[in-house]
Amino acid sequence: MSQKPVSDIAFTPAVKAQQSRRGSRSAYARMERQGGFRDRVDSMLEEFLAERESFYLGTASADGRPYIQHRGGPRGFLKVLDERTLAFADYGGNKQYISLGNLSENDRAFLFLMDYPNRTRIKIWGRAEAVEDDPALLARVADPGYRDGKPERAIVFHLEAWDVNCQQHIQPRYTAEELEPALEGLRTEIAELRAENARLRALLPEAQPLAG
Repeated sequence: MSQKPVSDIAFTPAVKAQQSRRGSRSAYARMERQGGFRDRVDSMLEEFLAERESFYLGTASADGRPYIQHRGGPRGFLKVLDERTLAFADYGGNKQYISLGNLSENDRAFLFLMDYPNRTRIKIWGRAEAVEDDPALLARVADPGYRDGKPERAIVFHLEAWDVNCQQHIQPRYTAEELEPALEGLRTEIAELRAENARLRALLPEAQPLAG
């Protein structure tokens, strides 16, 4: 029996039925034959993750009730532990613990990451767990410069599949850090123009009063 394509994690029979009904199944079947989704961290994904300052974590309760949580931190806070494992430090937040509760009864999880300036989005399917009793792991994922204390736990994400989405409808957005080089150039140019304007005004003769 041939191995199921990795994309079957997303393309369930119900999804494939909709693709067939709406005319896209043949294209995705061709994609599957050509390799389809990836199931290992490669250099492209590792470099992408190293630049991210946020992502969205999807979990679901035991009965399938979904929940999406935004996670943010310093650039590259989502660490690559190996080619099948990602992890990040979990610090104290609003103490609702919805994601944590969901993972305790349903370990299926999903990561959605956006690179707005380059209009790129990556989807990652897998299973996640909370790890609280591994000091070496916590030290590996912690951010030494984080001002609000030590991580309470690590969230370890076991990657099963990932894919890059199309760029359609992604509007470029930039952080203050990304805009700073351009803004600094504009500030320098404005200062130079103001200095030039002052120099030229100083060369003008004093205004003479109009004759009565």
